Amino acid sequence: MRRDFLKLCGLAGLGVAAPITFPRLARAAEKDLAAYEGPYYVVFNASGGWDTTYLMDPKGINEINRFYKDGDILTQGAHKYAPTAKQMKEGSGMSNEDFYKEFGSELLVLNGLDYSVNNHSPGARYMATGHLDSLAYPTFAALIAASRGPHCPLAYLTFGNYSNTGNLVAMSRIPYLPSLQRVANADGIEGNAKKPYHDDFVMDRIERTLKEHTDARISKELLPRVERAESMLYAAQLNSKALERVTPYIPASIPKERLSQQAEIALASFKAGVCVSANLTIGQFDSHANNDPDQMKLIPEFLAGIAYLMRRAEDLKIREKIVVIIQSEMGRTPTYNKGNGKDHWSIGSIMFMGPGIKGNRVVGATDEKQFAAPLNPATLALEKEKEKGIRVRPEHIHIALREYAGIATHAMSKQYPLVVPEKDRLKGLWG
Repeated sequence: MRRDFLKLCGLAGLGVAAPITFPRLARAAEKDLAAYEGPYYVVFNASGGWDTTYLMDPKGINEINRFYKDGDILTQGAHKYAPTAKQMKEGSGMSNEDFYKEFGSELLVLNGLDYSVNNHSPGARYMATGHLDSLAYPTFAALIAASRGPHCPLAYLTFGNYSNTGNLVAMSRIPYLPSLQRVANADGIEGNAKKPYHDDFVMDRIERTLKEHTDARISKELLPRVERAESMLYAAQLNSKALERVTPYIPASIPKERLSQQAEIALASFKAGVCVSANLTIGQFDSHANNDPDQMKLIPEFLAGIAYLMRRAEDLKIREKIVVIIQSEMGRTPTYNKGNGKDHWSIGSIMFMGPGIKGNRVVGATDEKQFAAPLNPATLALEKEKEKGIRVRPEHIHIALREYAGIATHAMSKQYPLVVPEKDRLKGLWG
């Protein structure tokens, strides 16, 4: 009989979602073999805390940074950004100038986001879930995967950072493209589709036998534990068939860059219709020493990874279905420490791109000391009087994301509620 798909994943050191389908639900599971057709959600995480003044929230005053002055700040449409092209080493990534030129027209930026904390773990959790005080809440990527494609074999891909699922959907970890090749071709020796363990006529017989066995069980009353056990092989069979669709979209050459490799795994899974969301990340942004050279190394790499995903999505003809969230769990202080670094700062920014998101827009701001400016939630305009505005926090963003994705009233969203008074909710954030 076919090599056990789940056993193979275990031997390969992979965490792969294999939805469990009880026999009484077998026919519904068979329908889930149909490809998920989008939209696809990608969360980019700059893990460790990015310096927003070297990207989308430039400050050329009060010695907040040392690479440029107020008169050096550049604009692209509605966007203002720090100049970085002259600070980069050749071939080290993508400058702000090139990034905004290519994506500014579709980019929504929100500045002055109040993280409320300045520690990594709670900050990452808060940004990922919209809820600070609970370890149980799922990330948005997990929530949308569970709501829109729970039976997809790789519904929720994650490459690190905070990844909790709330027990709504299994997380999948596939760190390398060769690993994806093996998972996609579980019936081939070492993932080689041209070297199957069984001939086609044997596989057809196995599949017919499994189908007949499962159909025979549908009409029988079984204890839940027995029913679950009976379904495991059948679920693995269905998932393995679906995962075979990934193979044509795995690139022949592996990119060297960290985010580019993650992007290829996510995009191949999206294109094959076996994945809903992906949590992509690179770390080392925690620049307590030598802030400027560290940030100028990492921000270009980060932007290049975003650009790589968008360009490859265009090649695969799914770019118009890609929703991108670009974030970090904290910012950097407006002052330097004795080691020329910047410490944790609880004010930052977030960026978005995707279908239905109006670009060339900047919402919110920080003042000359890098404190968040109050915002009118109804108009998204800045409030001169602090008592009349709100401080935008991650729960405001996540409520808006749930509404954008059409899952605000989904049972799973209600299971993990986010509490913001109606009058304080962001109106028209997506334009």
